[in-house]
Amino acid sequence: MSTYVYAITGATHPLRLDGLRGVGDPPSPLRTVRTEALTAVVSDAPPGLRAKRRDVMAHQGVLEALMADGATLPMRFGLLGPDDERVADVLGQEEPAYRQRLAELDGHVEYNLKAGRDEADMLRAVLAGSERARELNEVTRGGSGTHDDRVALGELVSHEVAARGEREAEDIVTLLGASATRVTVATVGGNHFLNASFLVPAAHTAAFVQAVQAEADRRGGAYSFTLTGPLPPYSFV
Repeated sequence: MSTYVYAITGATHPLRLDGLRGVGDPPSPLRTVRTEALTAVVSDAPPGLRAKRRDVMAHQGVLEALMADGATLPMRFGLLGPDDERVADVLGQEEPAYRQRLAELDGHVEYNLKAGRDEADMLRAVLAGSERARELNEVTRGGSGTHDDRVALGELVSHEVAARGEREAEDIVTLLGASATRVTVATVGGNHFLNASFLVPAAHTAAFVQAVQAEADRRGGAYSFTLTGPLPPYSFV
């Protein structure tokens, strides 16, 4: 049977696993795979495992309990090894990298921030800032514009929206990044112009959340800020 891997910790982590439930139905008992310097928290992998709420919550519960007691490298849901022996081999092979990352993550949590801007508000800003966009908008709305004018307007607006979003994302990351140890920026989707994760010292989470709220308030109702956390630092493993 394959080995399901929840997390990696240092060998001195207290590993209080009593009362925690693993994935599967019935829940798989947790155990450890150890080397001299590292420990992996694992269980048997139930056949046909899928991301059901019960199992996702069990995985998350193990991570939260481990993180509360010390530095932990959280594994994403569904990570499997062929068996305990292979997991131990990987721990040994990657020991320097794992130990370095554990030191970096010690005492930190992750926050994810997604930011977007109302489409109509962004369009008004583009027209206010681009004379060419205003000219093309006027002729197309007045009915005298050609097909090429409409295409040119669409391309210009798309370019300006993307450029403005990138600049605003950079400004927000620079501002909030001052309160974080590390930042990683992911691909955006939908109406968002920013999707960033911040590695924040656990002792400074209140100040970070306040900084996010202050920036959201400063930008006003045309902007939407969605902050999720504290989370296990998946984005920095």
